[in-house]
Amino acid sequence: MKKNLVLDPYIHGTLMRDLVGHDHKPAAFLVYLWLYAEQERTGQPVAASHSTLAEETGLSRSTSQAAVAWLVRRKLLRVQKESVTATPVYSAQCPWRR
Repeated sequence: MKKNLVLDPYIHGTLMRDLVGHDHKPAAFLVYLWLYAEQERTGQPVAASHSTLAEETGLSRSTSQAAVAWLVRRKLLRVQKESVTATPVYSAQCPWRR
């Protein structure tokens, strides 16, 4: 049975304007949105390579990689890796909920 995703109103009401309009990083918004939705769907952090992120969002690999770096810098994404070559595990952060 599919779980219905309820999108936090902050994401499309404020975060989208912040990332797309103010930061001029629409790719970061797409990457965040996909990771947030996957995390909500599975109930756990998302393991995904940069290639997977690119494929799932329709972005290039380098653009998705730059988007991840921007989201980490903005503290909207946490990344964990077992080793340098391991697949990253992403946790979408929601600092507005604190």
